[in-house]
Amino acid sequence: MNPEKVHEYNNGEITIAWKPGLCIHAAKCVGALPQVYKPGEKPWIKIENATSEELMAQIKTCPSGALSYTMNK
Repeated sequence: MNPEKVHEYNNGEITIAWKPGLCIHAAKCVGALPQVYKPGEKPWIKIENATSEELMAQIKTCPSGALSYTMNK
C-alpha cells in the first residue's frame, strides 16, 4: 500500500487525515468510537458521528500515526 496516500474527512471544524499505508489495524479507533469508525463501510470514517473533541482525543491514541487531524480555520 502506498504510504503517501492520504484520505481526508472534514466536519467543518477539523479535518481527519488517514494514511492507510501506516495503519497497523490495532483497531483502537474502532474500539473507542465505533459509531465513527466502520471498517466495513465506505467511507469508513463517519466524522459527523462524534464531536471534534471526541475525535481529537481518540486520534491521539492511534499507535501508528495513521490518523491525524488539523484544525480548520
